[in-house]
Amino acid sequence: MAAARLRSRKLNMDPTIDASCHCGAVRLTLKLSPDNLTDCNCSICRRYGVLWAYYSPKDVKIVAADGATDIYMWGERSLEFHRCKACGCVTHWAAADRTADRMGVNARLMDPAILRPLRIRKLDGAVTFKYLR
Repeated sequence: MAAARLRSRKLNMDPTIDASCHCGAVRLTLKLSPDNLTDCNCSICRRYGVLWAYYSPKDVKIVAADGATDIYMWGERSLEFHRCKACGCVTHWAAADRTADRMGVNARLMDPAILRPLRIRKLDGAVTFKYLR
C-alpha cells in the first residue's frame, strides 16, 4: 500500500479513501488507506460480517445528516456501533469515551480494489483477545 501512497503523492493526487453505506446516506472520507484489516470473531463482529480498519477519529470525516445513524451498544457499553438507518449497513464504531484516539471503519464499505492487497489479521475477540495471525 505504501507504493500506492507514494504514487498518489508523485502524481499530486488526493490520497483520500471514500466509503459509504449501500444507499449513500452515510459517507466516510479517510485520509489514508488502511495498513491492514481485522476480522474479529467476537459475538457482534461475526454477526455483522465486517472487516475493521482502524483510524484516529481525526483522520475520518463522516458525512451524514443528523440522525442518519442508529447506535447500538452492549456489554460494558464502551463502543458505539453505528449503522445507517435507511439501509442498515454497519458503518463504523466509535469509543464511548471521546478522548480515545481509535475508531473502527467497516472496510467492506470501501472500493474492493483498495482491500485486495491488504493483510487480514484474525482477532480472537471471542476468547483470548489475541491476534491469531
